[in-house]
Amino acid sequence: MTAFILVPGVFTGAQVWEETAARLAKAGDEVHTVDLTGLAGAGAAAPTDVERPVDRETDLETHIADVLTVIDAVGPAADRGIVLVGHDYGIHPVMGAADRRAERVSRIVCVDSGLPRDGVPALAAVPDQRLREQLAERAGAERSGTEPGELPPPARDEWQRWGSTAGVPAAALDRLTGLAAPQPLGTLLQPLRLTGAVSAVPTTGVLCTGNGTSIELVRMLVGMGDPALKVLTAPGVTFFELPTGHWPMLSCPAELADVLLKAAAGEGDRLEPADATEPPAHLRPFLLDVPELPRERIGTVDLYLPAHAEAPRPAVVFVHGGPVPAGARPTPRDWPTLTGYARYAAGEGVVGVTLDHRLHDVADYERAAGDVAAAVERVRADPRVDADRIALWFFSGGGLLAADWLAAPPTWLRCLAATYPVLAPLPNWGLPGGRFRPAEAVVQAGALPVVLTRVGLESPEIAATVEEFLATATGCGAHVEVVDVPNGHHGFETRDPTDESREAVHYAMRTVLGRLRP
Repeated sequence: MTAFILVPGVFTGAQVWEETAARLAKAGDEVHTVDLTGLAGAGAAAPTDVERPVDRETDLETHIADVLTVIDAVGPAADRGIVLVGHDYGIHPVMGAADRRAERVSRIVCVDSGLPRDGVPALAAVPDQRLREQLAERAGAERSGTEPGELPPPARDEWQRWGSTAGVPAAALDRLTGLAAPQPLGTLLQPLRLTGAVSAVPTTGVLCTGNGTSIELVRMLVGMGDPALKVLTAPGVTFFELPTGHWPMLSCPAELADVLLKAAAGEGDRLEPADATEPPAHLRPFLLDVPELPRERIGTVDLYLPAHAEAPRPAVVFVHGGPVPAGARPTPRDWPTLTGYARYAAGEGVVGVTLDHRLHDVADYERAAGDVAAAVERVRADPRVDADRIALWFFSGGGLLAADWLAAPPTWLRCLAATYPVLAPLPNWGLPGGRFRPAEAVVQAGALPVVLTRVGLESPEIAATVEEFLATATGCGAHVEVVDVPNGHHGFETRDPTDESREAVHYAMRTVLGRLRP
């Protein structure tokens, strides 16, 4: 028998688990749902005409103690494994409790949440960037002596700030809103403290693709070489996907219960650790033989110059994707895909440009946009470059950086290209405002030619942003030419060295260069 302990996320009490808990119990397992202190559904139950005292004392340690109480109440039967399940914020008290009762816990399950780290508060996992900044300011006030207080629960139409509500029935969303309680800010601001004992506990991640996360995306991030993600390739770590938004206990409770039962049995997909004898996918050779032209490095910008160039030449600036861990080596401007495209362009008589920008986290888009703009101006100021004939070519997560250029194309920008791009923020990225949304900005592109390379084996969450972009572009009459790679993956230039892939690169390059030449 397994004893499941289900811990809810921000603003919510044990009631969110009702249907999933019932299905687990029906399968013959012991189930405990945890009401974290201050979050037991006081929202609708409290009289509206009575002023409720603000909770200024509850913090993360309080909630860790709540989970420990339930663990200690579970009988010590030898055949009874405890599976701690944390959704959203709930994974923080789960990790804290598991670290102190590691010998009692057989598995941790993270339901659409990251894996918290020692010394990092739950604030870091808040998806809405603007809200995260506001709460960080309040954290500063707390350090200066002001008590933190509470965060009011979202209104019915504000839950998207905390995660996609895709698939949640209207009645369930109404109930979620009605029973929501204020979140004590101390629970988000207090750093999690771990001894390291929890690292021995097997872990399962349940990824909700409707919220923008998938096993393939995690695999790609691990492949970038971030040491903090190496733990995800450990033998005891497994993954499942659910095609729903951030609240699977409300949108698909039966499917979630089935996944939890499988997780308890040790099932799930595993990520293979890096093979020391093979480079990761993004560092494999470029699929074309390109000329080994010299590179000139100027700060964060590399220029690949055509041989025997006399007059100023047009330039193609290749903008890498991300987020890329700050410590990743080599840096993106030295990745084979970027250097391959740049050398290809230089071999065709134009200046190929690669650069490094500081998109290390989804909160870094504004900073990265500034880096790209500065790099473009540096390129245009070079006397070997025709400043009036520039193309920008964006890749992957760098696609969001195309929004500024689509919204207000300068006269010297002759073409914008995007290859397997992200063209709208994924639901769990929490980008505020409307700046980094190419799927909306394209309505202002005017006559700017756009060359979009689309891969047939794209992850569904990214493919949806491409289709949104194309639908908007068709509706507004934007000039978009699509280059399809039906059997290509994200990063096909190093993953799929096929004739189909090679022809797609040739066609896209010819099209872009055609827009630069008189």
